Formats: sequence, C-alpha cells, structure tokens
Amino acid sequence: MALPVAFFAVFFAVPVAAIVARGLKVDGSWQFGRIGEVLGQSDIQQVLWFTTWQALASTGLTLLIALPGAYVFARFDFRGKQVLRAVVTVPFVLPTVVVGTAFLALVGRGGLLDELWGVRLDTTVWAILLAHVFFNYAVVVRTVGGLWSQLDPRQEEAARTLGASRTRAWWSVTLPALAPAVAAAALMVFLFTFTSFGVVQILGGPAYSTLEVEIYRQTAQLLDLPTAAVLTIVQFAAVGGVLAVHAWAVRRRESALKLVDSAAAVRRPRGAGQWSLLGFVLLTVALLILLPLGVLVQRSFDGPDGYGFLYYETLRSADGGAFLVPVVDAIGNSLRYAVVATAIALVIGGLAAAALTRRAGRLVRGFDALLMLPLGVSAVTVGFGFLITLDEPPLDLRSSWILVPLAQALVGVPFVVRTMLPVLRAVDGRLREAAAVLGASPWRAWREVDLPLVRRALLIAAGFAFAVSLGEFGATVFIARPDNPTLPVAVARLLGRAGDLNYGQAMALSTILMVVCAVALLLLEQLRTERTTGEF
Repeated sequence: MALPVAFFAVFFAVPVAAIVARGLKVDGSWQFGRIGEVLGQSDIQQVLWFTTWQALASTGLTLLIALPGAYVFARFDFRGKQVLRAVVTVPFVLPTVVVGTAFLALVGRGGLLDELWGVRLDTTVWAILLAHVFFNYAVVVRTVGGLWSQLDPRQEEAARTLGASRTRAWWSVTLPALAPAVAAAALMVFLFTFTSFGVVQILGGPAYSTLEVEIYRQTAQLLDLPTAAVLTIVQFAAVGGVLAVHAWAVRRRESALKLVDSAAAVRRPRGAGQWSLLGFVLLTVALLILLPLGVLVQRSFDGPDGYGFLYYETLRSADGGAFLVPVVDAIGNSLRYAVVATAIALVIGGLAAAALTRRAGRLVRGFDALLMLPLGVSAVTVGFGFLITLDEPPLDLRSSWILVPLAQALVGVPFVVRTMLPVLRAVDGRLREAAAVLGASPWRAWREVDLPLVRRALLIAAGFAFAVSLGEFGATVFIARPDNPTLPVAVARLLGRAGDLNYGQAMALSTILMVVCAVALLLLEQLRTERTTGEF
C-alpha cells in the first residue's frame, strides 16, 4: 500500500493543500474569516445554488429516464443487446468537452433544432440537464441493472400469488431490494453533475456556472486564489460527504441481498407491454444518445461548399493561429499521454486493489473512499496545484511531458480499483497458500494464480483508464503546453474562437475522439461478462 499512498500524497493531497494554503494563508497565518466573506457574496451564493439544484435535477431526470433501460437490460434477452449496451456506455467514457460539443451541435446556434424549428437551447438549463442525462445514463443502467439481473424474480412472483398487483409487488418487494443500488447510482450521478465542468463551460455560457467552472474562472481568469480556495474547500466537503454515503450504499448492496444466477432471470420480451417497454428504451437511446452523436458527425462533414472532408484536412495546418503546431498533432499527443497514464493507473490502482483485498478495518475502508476523491475534487485545482508544487528539485516537472499523464492517471486509478477489487476479492486465498506451500515466491504465486484469474478484469480496467485519460480536461487545460495540446484542450480552444473553420475543426476533432472512445468501449464489451467487472 506504500506506493499508492505515496502517489496520492505527492500528486493529489499536496497540490490541493497548496492551493488552499495559498488562498487562505497570509504571512504564515490562516485567515479562515475569508470563508465567510466569500460565501456571503451574492454571486457566489448563486453559483452554489445553481450547482446544487442542477445536480439534483440532473440526478432525478437521469433516474426517471434510465431506470426503464436498467430493467430492460436486466430482464430481457434480445438480438443486439451487447451492442446496445456498448452504445449506452459510450457517453460515459466520452470527454465532457465532446458531450458539450455534441449538444451544442444539436441545440445551439445554427444547430439541428435551430435550423429545423428555430428552437435554440444553448444557454438554457434544459440543454445542460439533457447533456448530463446523456452522460450518466450508463451509470444507472449498469449499476442498477447489474443488481436487478441477479434479483430472484420468484420473490415478486410470490407476492403476486398472494394477491398483490404488479405495481404493489414492485413497490413492496423489488424496489426495497434495489434501493441500495439506486442510491449508489444516484449518488454517483449527483457527484458527476455537482462537479460538472466541460458541459457547463460549453453550454452554460456566462449566465450559468457550477463550482468547478467558477473555480476555473477565479483561478485562471481573475487570479483570485482566496475565492478559489474557499470554493475548493466547499466542493471537497460536499464530495467527501457524498462519497461517505456512497460507500455505505455500496456495502449494503454487497451484503444485504440474496442473489441468483443472472441468466436465470433473463428471457425474451413477452406480451405487448414488454415489447412496448423495449421499444420505449430503444427510442430513448436513439433520441438521447445516437441523435446528438449523429449530429456531431454530420456537422464535422458539413463544410461551406457542401459535405466533404474539408475540416478534417485543415486539421493538418497550424495557420489558424490557435496552436503552435498542426491541430492533428493533438491526436498523437493524446494517445501517447493516455497510454502512459493507463500504465501508471494500472500499477497504482492494481497495488491499491491488492492491498484492499488482503487487509480489513476502518483505516482500509477510509483509504478505499479516498481513492475515489479525484473523481469529485476539482481537477482545475489539481492542475493548478501541479504548477505551483512540482516546481523544485527533485520534482521539478513543470516543463516535463510526464505532468499530463500523471494528472490523467489520478482520474484513471479509481476506475482501476473499482473494476479490479471485486474480482480480486473473489479469488480463493487457499490457492495462493497452496502455491506458497509448494515453494512459489509471492511474485510467482501472483503471476501463476492471481493473474490468469483476473486477466480479463485487468484488460477492462486498462480500457476504462485509457478512455477516461484520453478525455481528461479539467487538469490538463492548465498543464498541457501550447506545442503539445491534447484533444479535449484542442476542442475547447477551437470552440472558444470565432469562425466557421474553427467550429468545423472542433466538430471533426470531437468526432475523432468519440470514435476512439467508442472503439475502446466495444472492445471492452467483448471482454466483459457480468461476473468479471466491478462497479463500472
């Protein structure tokens, strides 16, 4: 556990603490009175209010739309189910910048709805809420659907035999059993939407700002570190509370239910009602997921002289002035950074998961929760913290390329841990003991006993870490150098510049990034089975 603890201490705790200290320390003394001053400002209170209520609204809307999909994937067997599962998961691994760009192409100025019916939602809350549902649909489907598929259907059937209606049986039997999974999914959706950055940055405009967007504005644009530090503390406290409740919900889900083989509960749809439900889910996926992505692709080919590859061809030029190198170089940069970040995440996350498997106690559970913090703590704070802490030997990394993969790996580690941990816990410890009795060293026992059993989960963890590293934006926007931009940073910069060419290039880059993530996801689906993956 020493290496994961050291990694998180140096590359997460120290940068975040440094930003907070710079904002709240004056002449060596802490000025906690600034917290009240900042939180008393009317514009900050507006940010806190919007951050909270849009997260609650996004969570409720996501549950309302995604729970029918969770049931369909849990209980129905139909042709194309595996492909559809991959399709609904693609948005979750897409960079938030791409999600924002997709909805901008759909509902923004000059977007599809604007062209067809004059409907424009680019600076309204509905666009943000729908983008959040798009992004988090898979969280509910996989978290709730994974448990739903293993609930014994005979319990609900017994309630109906005793005279309960279908609705009452569901409310009295199924829903209480699903409650821990629904709570865990809702908390994760709330966490992701509470800390939303890329989606709100692109769709919200100057009128709407979440805590994460405001931290970026106060840090990068206004250089007001005291205000940014206070907002970081507020977000840190909120995320810590959400993660504590989430850990409790996950423990309930793992320990309080009697599960059955998921294959026993799956059948083909029967009757008009079930076929109608399947049709509703397919229509939801088509409108909510495929339509925005399709419009994104369409806009990338729609040039001033008709459809063609103009925007893709101009990616090879640096004449636009937004970058010091051709925009296409961002593709190679992102792939290289993501590969290195994946390797780091696998080492740190794998060691952490192994340590959590073999140890128990309150301290270990606390460390498990801390591993999730990078998903919720301001990535903007981490990125800026890198610049002001990693500036002296032996860790003077400000001019080093490794800074970007390190920031990306922080986001990838939680996915590795959550994927590997259930599988490692399922490995029979007696197998390792038998190997040791026969003379195998700990390394050889791991290589010949554990590795063959967890190889599939390891590949899935690598795929998730690669996808999320590829799309990391909050920290990378601070530390990516102008001559080595990443794909999300390049998209954001292009969208921030006027002109049809910049907009078209942003659509082309977003399409490329979407295709890379989708291919990675489809490969993961070929590896994935219900018994070999964890929470994600």
